[in-house]
Amino acid sequence: MSQLKKSWVDSANSAETPFPLNNLPYGVFSTADSEPRCGVAIGDMILDMQAAEEAGLIEIGDEPVFDVPFWNELMELGSDAWSALRARLGQLLSEGSPERDAVEPLLVAQADAELHMPFLVSEYTDFYAGRQHAANMGAILRGSPDLPANWLHIPIGYNGRASSVVISGTPIHRPNGQRKAPDAEMPSFGPSMRLDIELEMGAIVGKPSEFGQPITVDEADDMIFGYVLLNDWSARDIQGWEYQPLGPFQGKAFGTSISPWIVTAAALEEFRAPTPEREKELLPYLDGSKDGLYDIELQVLMQPEGADKASVVGETNYTRMYYSAAEQLCHHAIGGCAMNVGDLLGSGTISGPTKTEYGSLMEMSWAGREPFTLDTGETRTFIEDGDTLTLRGAAKGDGFQIGFGDCVGQILPAVNWPK
Repeated sequence: MSQLKKSWVDSANSAETPFPLNNLPYGVFSTADSEPRCGVAIGDMILDMQAAEEAGLIEIGDEPVFDVPFWNELMELGSDAWSALRARLGQLLSEGSPERDAVEPLLVAQADAELHMPFLVSEYTDFYAGRQHAANMGAILRGSPDLPANWLHIPIGYNGRASSVVISGTPIHRPNGQRKAPDAEMPSFGPSMRLDIELEMGAIVGKPSEFGQPITVDEADDMIFGYVLLNDWSARDIQGWEYQPLGPFQGKAFGTSISPWIVTAAALEEFRAPTPEREKELLPYLDGSKDGLYDIELQVLMQPEGADKASVVGETNYTRMYYSAAEQLCHHAIGGCAMNVGDLLGSGTISGPTKTEYGSLMEMSWAGREPFTLDTGETRTFIEDGDTLTLRGAAKGDGFQIGFGDCVGQILPAVNWPK
C-alpha cells in the first residue's frame, strides 16, 4: 500500500481530505465569474482545467480537450491519454513542483464553486448483483432467500433512463404512479408511499466497443474510466406492481443521483479486491485475470428536514458485491450490444450480511415491518418528504483516503396530478 503523496496545496496533505494528490478526481464546476468547466479536485481546491490548457500547462492530444464542460472528450482519447494526464497533474501539483507559480492562480476554492454533471451519460444500465441484497429481497417479497435460477450464473440487469441521471444535490420529487395493495381488486394512482434508496457504485465506460463484437472481462476492465457513488432511487410500491414480467420501469425511472467527482480506475488500482468465492462456477466467458472489486467503505446517512445532523443508517463495503463492473460490462456486450463512451453501469444495491450493512431502506425496515430509529429519535420505514439521503464512500490508504464527494438528494413532495 502506498503512502500519502505530498502536494504544495496544503489542504491536500491531510488524512481527512477525500482529495489528496493520490486521488485527483475529475468533475465539472462553475463560479459566479465562470461558466461550467472541467476541474480536478485537490484538497479543498479545484484546478481549472480549461485555464490550465489555455496557459499551455496541459497538452493532451492535438486539439483542445477542455474547451467543453464534460470529461467525455478525454475519455475518447483512450488510456494512453488518461495516463499522460494523470502523470502531468502529478507533476504540476506535487510538493516542490517548479511550476507552482504558474498553477496556483488557476486554483478555485471548492467552497466558491457549484458542481455539475461531470460527464455526458450516453446510456444507463442498472444491475442486480449484490448477493445479500438479492437474498434479502427474496425473503421479503417471496418468503424465501433462495435466488432466481439464473442469478448465480449471470449479472442480471435492466436498461434505465440516462435522462434521469442527475448530479448530487439535485432535489427529487416523490414520483406518482400506479400502486396496488395486496387486498385491492384494482390499482390506484398517486404518490409512492414506499420511497427508497439503493446504495450503489457506478462504473463509467471510457472506451467504446463495436456493434456485434463481444468483449472479454479483461477488455471490459480496461474500458472502465472511473467510478462514482450512485443512488438509484426506487419507488417500491410502484415497482412491485409493474415489475412482472419485464422488470423495473416507472418505479426506477424518476431519478438516479451520482456523486460529483469521477474517481479514476487508476486512483483505485491499489485497492483492488477479489470477487467472492463462487457458489456455482461461472461460464468461461466471464473469467478475468484481475481482481474486479475495490475495497471502498460506504455509508448511508439520513437527515429529516429541520434536523441538526444526519444519522448513519447503514455502513458496508463495495467488496460485498458478487459480480464486478468488468464482469457486468462483459456480459452486457456479449451478445453484440455496442458500448459507448459515457455509458453508466450501476452495480446494484450493496448490502452486507448484517442489518447494519444493508444498502436500502426496504431491507433496513424489512419492507416497513421493522421501523428503525434515527439519532433525532424519529423513526422511519421509508423516506418522508423533506428527508435528505446521503451516500458517502472512500478507499482508505496509509494516511490518506480516496473519496468521491457526497451523493446527496432531498425528497420533495409529489407533483399534483391532474394539474
